[in-house]
Amino acid sequence: MTAVPPSASSTPAARPPTQDIALERTRLLYQGSQTPTLLMLLVGLACTGLLWSPGNSPWLASWLVSLVVIALLRLQQVYAFNRASPPLQAQPRWRQRFLLGAAASGLSLACAVVFFLPVDNPLQQALLFGLIATAILSSCTAYAVSKTAFLAFTLPCMLPSTTFLLLSDNPALRSWGLLCLIFGLGLLVTGLQVNRLLTGNLLRRLHNLALIDNLGQAKLQADQLNSELAREVEQRRHAERELRAAQAELEMRVAQRTLELDETTHALSKSETRLALALEASQLGLWDWDLVSDQVHHSQLRELFGLDSQSVAVLADLKPRLHPDDLPTLRRALVEHMKGRSDGYAVEYRIRHEDGRWLWIEDRGRAVERAADGTVLRMIGTRRDITARKLREEEQRLASTVFEAASEGIIILSEQYRILAINQAFTQVTGHRREEVLGSNVLRLIGSEEARQQYQRIRLELEQQGSWQGELLERRKNGELYPQWLQLNVVRDNRGKVSHIVGFFADLTTRREAEERLRFLSHYDELTGLANRTLFKERLAEAAAQSRGSSDSLALLHIDLDRFKLLNDTLGHEVADQLLRQISRRINQCIPQALCIARLSGDEFAVLLDQHGGLASLARLASRLLSKLRLPMEIGGHELIISASLGISLLPDNAPEVPALLAQANMAMQHAKHLGGNTFQFYNDSLQACTVERLQLENQLRKAVDEGQLEVYYQPKLDLRDGQIRAAEALVRWNHPQRGLVPPVEFIGLAEENGLIVPIGEFVLQQACQQAQAWRQSGLADIRVSVNLSVHQLRQGNLTSLVRLALEESGLPPASLELELTESQLLDNVENVIAIFHQLRELGVKLSIDDFGTGYSSLSYLKRFPADYVKIDQTFIRDLSSGGEDAAITRAIIAMAHSMELKVVAEGVETREQLDFLRQHKCDEIQGYLISRPVPAGQFIETLHAHQASSGHA
Repeated sequence: MTAVPPSASSTPAARPPTQDIALERTRLLYQGSQTPTLLMLLVGLACTGLLWSPGNSPWLASWLVSLVVIALLRLQQVYAFNRASPPLQAQPRWRQRFLLGAAASGLSLACAVVFFLPVDNPLQQALLFGLIATAILSSCTAYAVSKTAFLAFTLPCMLPSTTFLLLSDNPALRSWGLLCLIFGLGLLVTGLQVNRLLTGNLLRRLHNLALIDNLGQAKLQADQLNSELAREVEQRRHAERELRAAQAELEMRVAQRTLELDETTHALSKSETRLALALEASQLGLWDWDLVSDQVHHSQLRELFGLDSQSVAVLADLKPRLHPDDLPTLRRALVEHMKGRSDGYAVEYRIRHEDGRWLWIEDRGRAVERAADGTVLRMIGTRRDITARKLREEEQRLASTVFEAASEGIIILSEQYRILAINQAFTQVTGHRREEVLGSNVLRLIGSEEARQQYQRIRLELEQQGSWQGELLERRKNGELYPQWLQLNVVRDNRGKVSHIVGFFADLTTRREAEERLRFLSHYDELTGLANRTLFKERLAEAAAQSRGSSDSLALLHIDLDRFKLLNDTLGHEVADQLLRQISRRINQCIPQALCIARLSGDEFAVLLDQHGGLASLARLASRLLSKLRLPMEIGGHELIISASLGISLLPDNAPEVPALLAQANMAMQHAKHLGGNTFQFYNDSLQACTVERLQLENQLRKAVDEGQLEVYYQPKLDLRDGQIRAAEALVRWNHPQRGLVPPVEFIGLAEENGLIVPIGEFVLQQACQQAQAWRQSGLADIRVSVNLSVHQLRQGNLTSLVRLALEESGLPPASLELELTESQLLDNVENVIAIFHQLRELGVKLSIDDFGTGYSSLSYLKRFPADYVKIDQTFIRDLSSGGEDAAITRAIIAMAHSMELKVVAEGVETREQLDFLRQHKCDEIQGYLISRPVPAGQFIETLHAHQASSGHA
């Protein structure tokens, strides 16, 4: 055996490590720094003697002392470095300390030039610069071995002094500064050249040392290999002698062993036959796995895996068939055994059969051959199909899970009615724990004699029918009674004999409570506890039937709260619900003799009376009830006062049947609401006629919208600044074919209720834009036309698009269109109205707040609306006497509007005195019968011409 020594010129040995180079540089720096340090000390003494004078002696002495201290510290540092061991010398702190000392030395020399240079003595200047240059040259030559050390000394030394000299006002000093600059550049070039030469020499030196060291190591290795080779030759000779002796002995043993094998072969053949029969009977497959070749010899391979070959590879053939979820378990069990942590290898896993189905396999084995290092070379074991057993276990597990997770209580009894098993639901329902009842007779759980007798009847029916089910009243462990639904079934064995009785039972308490709750909710209002509409109709039908038989009269009171929706929207549903509860209690307290009190819907109530004592008595009862409802109530920190509208109808005086009675009471209530609320009304025939007339008017209004019976009138607005008509308000009128001109008061409110105000508003907007543009094109003055908006149009969400379309179709400039919205309508969804107003303002349309002063709006809201005009409601214009409240309000509105940069329009002006008052207080525009009534478009032109003629502008 021959060993080849490593090459002495290999790369790692031929190239010294970076840390060795750094250490060598540090050593050279410390070795070469003694002489420059001593020289710098001598230069300092010479400079002190040269520059000494009484004027600068303290500062010069301080400088010399600092220079001496720096020199002594550096010499002490060199001494400490030389005494340190090589590993300590390699630490970065030595290099860092050296760089700090070099920088301090250089800076101290620069201080001599900056602070002590004689200005007017050239000889002293030359001597001073010569001494310092000598110290600098000596130090730079010693520090050139390291660029960092060179720069650490040179830069603090040269930069301050050179900068000081170059920036001096003295020409001679600037000359010295130029010389210093040239000297510094020369030093830099020289230092770099010296550094390059020293670095090269250093690398070659370290390289040679590394080569010498490698050659020495190679020689030692060669001597060691020669000695090992000699020992190995001697060992081989000894082994050959022992091998020849062992061979002779082995040949003798082989002969003996051959005879023994001949005798056991026959017995082994019989044993193998018996083993094969046993394996076949037990459905075990025998496997022999050679881990070196990864081959497995396997019996029953076709039966287990559907493979034909008896020898397969584990990794190539069997591993791909393993279920992915079972692979980690199998690998873990196999590794544990191979590492000797378990006596045998046993695991259960799933594998895919050749036909595609998954089989459960039980695998058992043992390592029978290991290498010298413990690595397993061969394993032998058995495996068998346990799919059927796994299916049974899964079925049992599922059955157990269902048994415990069932929401119904389950009990299993023996044929002697002893308790064998119960589930968790049994314990939850009865309160009996498992250990308390297992093994005991079921009679132990039955307390009363009546229940025991019922138990005997159930047992008899079970023996005859095989099953029983029914409802029982049972007792829990704590003595509480509860309703129970029980179902019992007999289980028989293969011989037909009773083996078990299985019982299922459920606690019906929750179901009974739910049924009672459902029964209550189906007939009573959950919020107030009053009868609901369904129960009220049943009671009303029953009372009506009894009334017909006895000729008694029934009275129905229909109650509706006034402005309840506003309260609900303002204060929220919680406050509204508390209000409804208090209202229901007050009705109950006020009319305890009522046959039925019901809540029909949100804020509607009904009271049924069968003994009312006549109309006068009913009137007193209604008045007392309305007074009771109007009493203040404290809810959620709010003091609320709410009124109601009440309608009364009688059966059979007003209505012969129940449906008519309900409709008539509602009709009377609606009439009371139209009268302003907080009142009651008896039903009479005139209300029916009024309702019919209202329905007819609604149908005719719908027809009028479709057939074009509507027309737009225009009422002029007078500009008080110059007395000219520059604006008009567009107002809709209805020309009925039979009735003629229908007043707006009769159909505008109806249109608001049924939603017809939206198409009417769109019609007025289009007609007004087209008419204003026609006036412009005919040469008339630019008339600004104003159109009233409805809150329904705001809620549609497309008002801005409709206005833009009307302007585009008519060609009217946006500034010639004014849109009016009443102050009270502004408060309906404030944020939405503000957003729409801003969109309209972006179109360039003028905006006006109508009926100002009547809506009780907050100024904080008002200032957020981007309006151009406010219109003072005519209720404040009617009485403008100088000392009246209306005059004060009007003056305040005008002043406030002008302060907000809004123009003011007064409507309803009918007298000259009103005009003079408004002109005196700077009102901008007025409209009213004093100027003109609303007139058709053609007549408006005549009015305009007549006004121009009368004012001298014809």
